Amino acid sequence: MITYATDVGDLTEDDLTGFFVGWPQPPSPAQHLAVLRGSYRVVVARSGGTVIGFVTMISDGVLTAFVPWLEVLPEFQGQGVGTELMRRVVAEAAHLYSVDLVCDDALRPYYERLGMTAVTGMILRNRDACGG
Repeated sequence: MITYATDVGDLTEDDLTGFFVGWPQPPSPAQHLAVLRGSYRVVVARSGGTVIGFVTMISDGVLTAFVPWLEVLPEFQGQGVGTELMRRVVAEAAHLYSVDLVCDDALRPYYERLGMTAVTGMILRNRDACGG
């Protein structure tokens, strides 16, 4: 059975293994935990006691929010976990004007199925900032 929670107070670095597959320099477990604890909203999925997915949201709390991370362990992908994580975090932001995210082109159809609209945007990534 998969459960979902917004409280990350009991998470430890050891709970956060197996994520960021394919990243050239994934965040360290300490960075990962700090991001979860520092986010405006977070939803974590668990199967048994194992963390199998999460989504984070940063926001001004007034009008706008941004979803930087949605991750599901590879063995749980394709089972609706990511969709449920997104549904829950977007519901937490129903009072906001906009919820934005940036994704690779291959993921656009996934987010469009969730009701999001593609727009043109720009990013700057410092890949050396991860893994520390």
